[in-house]
Amino acid sequence: MAGRAGSRARAIPIWELAFDDFRQARDRPVVLDAARAASIVRDMPDQVREVVRAADDVLNGVFAFFGQDPVRFPGPVDWSLDPRTGLRWPDRPAARINHRTCGDPKWIWELNRLQHLPWLAQAWLFTGDDRYAGAALDQLDGWLDQNPTGRGIAWRGGFEAGLRAMSVAVAVQGLRNAPAMTAQRYRRIATMLAESADMCWRERSRFSSANNHLLGELAGAATVAILYPELPGARRREQAALDALAREAERQILPDGAGAEQSSLYLIFSAQLLLIPAALLRLRGDQPPPALDAAVRRSGNFLAGLTAGGDPLPRYGDEDGGFALRLHPEPVAELARHLALVDGAPDDLAARWLTAPTAGSRPVVRPRAGDWYAPHGGLVVLRGGGRRITMDVGPLGYLSLAAHGHADALSVTLAADGHDLVGDPGTGSYYAEPTWRRAFRSTRMHATVAVDDLDQSVAGGPFLWTRHARTTVRAIDLPRGVVEAEHDGYRRLDAPVTHRRYLVAPPGRERVLVLDLLEGDGHHRIRTCWPLHPDLEIEELAAGHLARRDGVPVLQVVSASTVPGSPYRVRGADDGLGWWSDRFEHREPAWLVGSVVERTRCPVAIATMLCPMGDHAQAVDGLSVARKGTGEVEVTWTDGHTRTVVRVDPRTPGAVSSELLVCT
Repeated sequence: MAGRAGSRARAIPIWELAFDDFRQARDRPVVLDAARAASIVRDMPDQVREVVRAADDVLNGVFAFFGQDPVRFPGPVDWSLDPRTGLRWPDRPAARINHRTCGDPKWIWELNRLQHLPWLAQAWLFTGDDRYAGAALDQLDGWLDQNPTGRGIAWRGGFEAGLRAMSVAVAVQGLRNAPAMTAQRYRRIATMLAESADMCWRERSRFSSANNHLLGELAGAATVAILYPELPGARRREQAALDALAREAERQILPDGAGAEQSSLYLIFSAQLLLIPAALLRLRGDQPPPALDAAVRRSGNFLAGLTAGGDPLPRYGDEDGGFALRLHPEPVAELARHLALVDGAPDDLAARWLTAPTAGSRPVVRPRAGDWYAPHGGLVVLRGGGRRITMDVGPLGYLSLAAHGHADALSVTLAADGHDLVGDPGTGSYYAEPTWRRAFRSTRMHATVAVDDLDQSVAGGPFLWTRHARTTVRAIDLPRGVVEAEHDGYRRLDAPVTHRRYLVAPPGRERVLVLDLLEGDGHHRIRTCWPLHPDLEIEELAAGHLARRDGVPVLQVVSASTVPGSPYRVRGADDGLGWWSDRFEHREPAWLVGSVVERTRCPVAIATMLCPMGDHAQAVDGLSVARKGTGEVEVTWTDGHTRTVVRVDPRTPGAVSSELLVCT
């Protein structure tokens, strides 16, 4: 690999001319420049101070990732040392490093992505203080000394090379006129970027692993080619990478705007990997491939629709808080920042850098309002009475690995008045805590039903599912607030079971009915699961639980079944249940409640009422569920002076009726 770097250096006969083109920014777009920096300093002093503060931390050797506590290198950075654990990653060809068995590579990968360099470049442009430029280039010198191309954990895969190349390419261009930038430094950095782009293309992810990693590799190759056109083959590489990105945009951002990986946070990440090359092309005066803009726009509409009216972003699938390009110093990726970038918001720092003054047409976010259904991603959103409900009726994940999907088919989330009540508990860990990884992906940790305490899908490893539960949508009636779907994940059992779920949430009513039908053979343990936000405390009721926030009742969860069952609750258990992970590699205790039916013969019907407790809400009483001789299932409950009867005919899709009776 080192020889390749040398041959590439000889392929550019006059580096001095290339260096002059680089410093003059000829034939290329510019992201970080002095004129735009001056306007940002004038218009956004608070955001400028945040960036300079982050750059000061880097000057002091302080780094923090995933929203975790910062750590400090007391001297020059050792790019192979994880200071949290003391683990030094081996100095050997990257292909010979097994990152799954040596330790947890996530932290050291984040460090080696060099995503802090754009902060230093911005700080130099904002302040004129040469310490920032000198520190950035000194760190790059040290990194290049310690990480020859293709050697060490930093080069373990084209994805890491791609993300690092994006940050280095942007930051170094911003430092092109710094006194510390020399022709020798430029030549060395440009050679590394060229080798990175080659690696991104040559080792791009294919087949079952062609997910966001492929986007990162293609975006890295395109970014280097666009910003450094003097490199041999840049125009050819740019076109090939953009063509491939356009194809992947249509595959990985589904027609309804959902992410194919079945992860709300990875959808933000993937969209940014498409947005950045598109923004660079606009800065150059060109229009990006239409598929890039279309994918960014529809994903923005999808995400904004989930949070319309101030609702929190519902999480599903994996998340690690990763960034495509860190211009802001926020510790984890934020949806509001992302949407500001998509819209080219003039009051957002990243958008100001990446939006051309005469950008022409670009993606604009138009969030969906009210109730809606994303049929390709498989998500239903129902709103009414100050509450938002989602139900997952989509696939497990993307491609055969479904690497970032969770075993959460038919899961339901509930938010009210801008706060999560029932939600997805997050990701926990990837490599550092295998027990967390298994638990946070499991069915029992999600708001669905577990049979025999098994997962709906079969895991073959931390990023592999060998058997996927498949969901079938039977009926979605948004005007009536009715969803009916089932999955086959438990058909694999010796005594097969089908789980069918009905969600009944009529517009204008706060009360939510979830009816679970378990049809099949044999005796089974049936568990409903409702993970509650960690700021909720609970009180056990005769048939369920009452949740309070700061002492105020906010949610009643009550259940009834056609066979004897009992409520349960767990918080902070040793087996991984009863935890909540609001950011990567972090968890805190949170109540997981529900009902459990022990070893009973199917069929079984379990009705659960999720009742947000508003100012005038009445507690639900007398919940019951019964199977009729006709095969119908009838659910009844009392709410104040009203008795509600819901009838479901499982033989006919969407056959749900309700009746309100006045109690005397």
